[in-house]
Amino acid sequence: MDAVTDRSGSTGSFDGVHRRNLAKVLALAHLEGPLSRARITSLTGLNRSTVASLAGELIELGLVEERAPDPTNRVGRPSPVVAAHPGVVAVAVNPEVDAVTIAAVGLGGRIDARERIEVDDLVTPEQAALLVADAIGRWRERELAHARFVGIGVAVPGLVRASDGLVRFAPHLEWRDVPVRAHVEEATGLPASIGNDASLGAMAEHLFGAGRGVDDLVYLNGGASGIGGGLIVHGVAVGGASGYAGEFGQNRPGIASAEDRRAGGGVLEDEVGRARLLDAVGLRSADEPTLAAAIRDAIEAGDPAIAAELDRQRRILATALANAVNVLNPSLVILGGFLATLAEQDPEALRRAVAEQAMPAAVDDVELVVAALGEDRLMIGAAELAFARLLADPLATAG
Repeated sequence: MDAVTDRSGSTGSFDGVHRRNLAKVLALAHLEGPLSRARITSLTGLNRSTVASLAGELIELGLVEERAPDPTNRVGRPSPVVAAHPGVVAVAVNPEVDAVTIAAVGLGGRIDARERIEVDDLVTPEQAALLVADAIGRWRERELAHARFVGIGVAVPGLVRASDGLVRFAPHLEWRDVPVRAHVEEATGLPASIGNDASLGAMAEHLFGAGRGVDDLVYLNGGASGIGGGLIVHGVAVGGASGYAGEFGQNRPGIASAEDRRAGGGVLEDEVGRARLLDAVGLRSADEPTLAAAIRDAIEAGDPAIAAELDRQRRILATALANAVNVLNPSLVILGGFLATLAEQDPEALRRAVAEQAMPAAVDDVELVVAALGEDRLMIGAAELAFARLLADPLATAG
């Protein structure tokens, strides 16, 4: 087949270039939100007639919709607006030791439905898959009756092998060498992809949250199963040789004071833990907003126990963060989950503690922030995993 060249200079078969151009337009609608055809033309380097044709094809595929031109834009000829179709949905799943959270997420990171199903005992992979199937069934009967489910992304708190999605070890769930993808696909009939929860949280914050537009960042996620992390280096997610990079919770931070130690030589997530915060405020289980509110109430009431525990965990976390800053030299460190709650109670104290232990040159340009997406971050990240094939080649999932 003859090679062709588009205005950006890339060459290839007509079909290959066409598929890449479709993917470009769909990705813009997904990541940037509604855009005029004129803006898409500017961003892609394609000509106006090509953009119009691509938009028309994506409309036929049911992936985007066109809206009337923005009436406030009075400069030049009005250009129709291209937006991701609201009916295209991925299912996001996060199994944890205390609950399984399931959400329906639209293109652009929109949360259409969410369920947190609390569990008394550790959920098995088979049970988690059935909970997902049940949630999809309920949504199809009610609020998402007309939605097009394109896939499922599962954010697992553990080591997930990149090559095939096998969960090698999720210690707190007691999952070892589990083919979670197969269980989910069998229960739901939808294609599934599996990833580490913190790595997916990092991707979500990079694409839609506090790390948007930042090429070098470190993300630490604090959940019921411990602490994980994700890395973006030069704009690319770093997974390591097998996909296990970012396990900050397994680091052993130096603890300056013996009085701060609770786990006798334990790793970071043994010392800095959500369960210890729950105990301090007298809760057995809680989602992130509930725990954060309980901590705020206890502090306002002058509870010395929660104040002491927050200070202790912050000191140890600061050492781990300083180590990450020294090794990776990021421009941004993002904290999610209960780690965000730790930071928010006294952000300046945490920043000072990190600065005291990090190399001055490395810490000068680093910013420490909390996750902008809140409790949506893992859902959006898992959905991104489910959308990956569609976004890479819109024609691959047609029909």
